[in-house]
Amino acid sequence: MKFRAARDVLLKPLQAVIGVVERRQTMPILSNVLLVAKGNDLAVTATDLEVELVAQAEVAVETEGEITVSGRKLLDICRALPEGSDVDLSLSGEKVVVRSGRSKFSLATLPAAEFPTVEDIKSGQTVTVDQAVLGRLIEKTHFSMAQQDVRYYLNGMLVETGGKHLRAVATDGHRLALCEAEVDVAVDEQQVIVPRKGVLELQRLLSGEGTVDLELGENHVRVQLEGIRFTSKLIDGRFPEYERVIPQDSSNEITADREALRGALQRTAILSNEKYRGIRLIIRDSGVVMQAHNPEQEEAEEELEVAYSGEDIEIGFNVNYLLDALGAVDGDEVSLSVQDGNSSCLIRKPGSNESKFVVMPMRL
Repeated sequence: MKFRAARDVLLKPLQAVIGVVERRQTMPILSNVLLVAKGNDLAVTATDLEVELVAQAEVAVETEGEITVSGRKLLDICRALPEGSDVDLSLSGEKVVVRSGRSKFSLATLPAAEFPTVEDIKSGQTVTVDQAVLGRLIEKTHFSMAQQDVRYYLNGMLVETGGKHLRAVATDGHRLALCEAEVDVAVDEQQVIVPRKGVLELQRLLSGEGTVDLELGENHVRVQLEGIRFTSKLIDGRFPEYERVIPQDSSNEITADREALRGALQRTAILSNEKYRGIRLIIRDSGVVMQAHNPEQEEAEEELEVAYSGEDIEIGFNVNYLLDALGAVDGDEVSLSVQDGNSSCLIRKPGSNESKFVVMPMRL
């Protein structure tokens, strides 16, 4: 194998796939990237056995071939080379030799045959969607995914299709985020759970320009972007019936300035319990009173004028969950509705059902 490429051309695919290169040495081959030089193309593949990324670049191939080499070391070498320089990469015996100007690097390799790649996925259906739309669905919901929960099906995001709708839902059992978008063509009803790492990696890759093909298979999800292909295994499990936990419309609805409410909660939270992050809301006609205290007997209180005409309610929440939801709501105003002091809070943009955020109450 032998090819030549400009430094920046080689750098781009390496940077695109490096996010899934394993730092832990569970299997040495997983810290390597697979290089396949064929025709005038170089394909760079990285995997952690859950997520696979394949990035393409156009290079001058002298001899076709394939080999695996340390992803981080090759990336570090390319980054350290001067801008505008050319890179020659060739296989010599069991080493890959990288030459540029007066620099020469000799890297250890492992056989390409040992590199684990995802088999061709059994495609269920393909949905064409704007990158910006897919990015928005992830952005509005990803923060509610669980981390290392024993309920493994919560450690990811539900992607649901049906009719002309594409919907993303995430929950950790204490809060829930939902966002939906319309697609141009009617699609079959399907539910898949994309693991947390796959969701975060896909979010990093989406640039917001052009459309992408979202392939939903039986065991994998695949997204074809310009010059890069993302494939992730799916979580095999049943996602909770999330619609049951979304509160129905309540007469006890607060309408407030989003930034003012966010600022008041941030200030009050300074003296909340660092572990539980609890904050008490006292909701009445005159406004909302926010209270927090901690084990050192310190207290914070702030009052905010809001539009509210329901019954008086006293309720506690994890303030971080409220702030995450407020950060994801679009627009200057926000609506919060609660049935009573023991029910979940529904947060959304007034008059809109495109995004919904649910936060369960906590006892203080």
